[in-house]
Amino acid sequence: MLEKREFYINGQWVAPLQPRDCEVIDPSTESVCAVISLGSQADTDAAVSSARQAFDSWSQTGKEERLALLEKLYTLYKSRSAEMAEAISLEMGAPIALAQTAQWGTGANHLKNFMRVLRNYEFEQPLGEHAPGNQILREPIGVCGLITPWNWPMNQVTLKVVAALAAGCTMVLKPSEIAPLSAMLFAEMIDEAGFPAGVFNLVNGDGPGVGTQLSGHPEVDMISFTGSTRAGIAISKNAADTVKRVSLELGGKGANIVFADADEKAVVRGVRHCFMNSGQSCNAPTRMLVERSIYEQAVQTAIEVAAKTEVNQASLEGKHIGPVVSAAQFDKIQGLIQQGIDEGARLVAGGLGKPDGMSEGYFVRPTVFADVTNEMSIAREEIFGPVLSIIPFDTEEEALRIANDSPYGLTHYVQTQDADKARRVARKLRSGMVQMNGEMLGGGAPFGGYKQSGNGREGGPWGLEEFLEVKVVTGWE
Repeated sequence: MLEKREFYINGQWVAPLQPRDCEVIDPSTESVCAVISLGSQADTDAAVSSARQAFDSWSQTGKEERLALLEKLYTLYKSRSAEMAEAISLEMGAPIALAQTAQWGTGANHLKNFMRVLRNYEFEQPLGEHAPGNQILREPIGVCGLITPWNWPMNQVTLKVVAALAAGCTMVLKPSEIAPLSAMLFAEMIDEAGFPAGVFNLVNGDGPGVGTQLSGHPEVDMISFTGSTRAGIAISKNAADTVKRVSLELGGKGANIVFADADEKAVVRGVRHCFMNSGQSCNAPTRMLVERSIYEQAVQTAIEVAAKTEVNQASLEGKHIGPVVSAAQFDKIQGLIQQGIDEGARLVAGGLGKPDGMSEGYFVRPTVFADVTNEMSIAREEIFGPVLSIIPFDTEEEALRIANDSPYGLTHYVQTQDADKARRVARKLRSGMVQMNGEMLGGGAPFGGYKQSGNGREGGPWGLEEFLEVKVVTGWE
C-alpha cells in the first residue's frame, strides 16, 4: 500500500498541518491501495499564499521561458508514461491498455497542443487602425484554484494546469480524492522540470473541504472546475461573494442521432463509445436516437455489441472495460437501471447486478434499454456507467426536438451520409460540440458545453484565454 500523505506547496513536499487520512480504493478489488491526507483550511491557506507570492514574478515571464519549462515537463511526462498509466489504472479502474493509450495520451496531447498555441499566441495587439494609440493586453488573471475529477485524471489536470502555466498564472490544484495518485505523480514532474516555487501547488481534499475553501477564498482569482452539475452550482454560489471568475465543465447526456442512411458501422461505433471508460465520460453518447425504419435492426446490433463487451480487472491486458470507480458510483448506476425497468423501458442487454464471476470490484454489466422515451429518468439523468438508452424517431425535426430536450448540451453526435442534412442538423443542435460520422475532435479543439453542461471552454487558444484578463491601454504610441 502506498502512503502519499504529503502536499506539494511552495516547491516542497510537506506534511499536512492537520493530518486527516483518506483511503484510496482500487475499484477492481475493493481493497485499499493508498492512503492520502485531506487538507485543512490551514493547508489551503498555505498553498494559496504560496501561489500569491509567486504570481508577481511568474506573471512577468516571457513566452520563451514558459515554453522551455513546458518542454521539460513534456519530456518528463513521456519518459514516465508507464508509471502514469499504472497510477491511473490503479486509482480509477481504467484497463491498463486504455490507461497506456487514451488516458495517458490525452495528457501528452494537451501538453503538445498548448505549447503550439503558446508559441503563436499574441498577448499584445493594437486595437486597430482606427485607434492607433490603443493597445490590447492579455494578462494572466492571477491565482487559480483548479478542481479536477476522477474519470479522466490526466486529461483534466493537463487541460487546466498547462493552460494556466502557459498563461502566466499560479495555481493550487485539488485533484479528486478518489483518484489522486496520478496528479501527485504529475506534481513530481513539475518539480523536476524546475518551475519556480509557488507557481504550482497541490493540496488533496474533498469537495466540502478544500474544494469549498478554494472556491470561496478571497485570494483566489479564478476557479476552474470539472465535475457534476450539482457541484458546479455549489461552487458558483460559493464563489459569488468574491466575484471571482468561475469556469465550469459539467455533465452531459449526449444524443447520438442515427439516420436511416448512416454508414453500416454507426450503431456499433455508438455503442462502443457509450461503453468506453466504463461509461464514465461526460461526453458519452448515452442516448441513441434511431430512425424508425432501422430501429429494430439497431436494437439487435446493440444487443450483440453489449454481449461481446467483456468486463474484467483493470490490471489485465485486453480490450475489456473495467470497473466503475467506487461503491457509491456502482450503487447509483444500479438505482438508475432499476428506475429504467420500473418506468417501462425494455431491458434488452445487461441489467442489475455484477457480471457473472465478478464477486469483488465495482463491475457493472454492459446494459442496453430499448423503447426509451425522453421523459424517463435514464434518458434525462447522467448515469456515468455503461448504460445505453435507445429512442426511436420518425422525422429530422423530431430527432432534433428529442436531442435538445435536455438540461445538458455538451456533445451530440450525428450519423448520416447526407452532408447537407448533417450540417443542417449540426447547426440546430444546442451543444458545444457536435461529432459527425465518427470523426473525433482535433487537437486543440474547444471542449465545453451549453446550458447545464457548463460555461467555459478548454483546449487550444480558447483554453488559454480562460486564464487571461483583457486590458486596454491608451496613448501606447
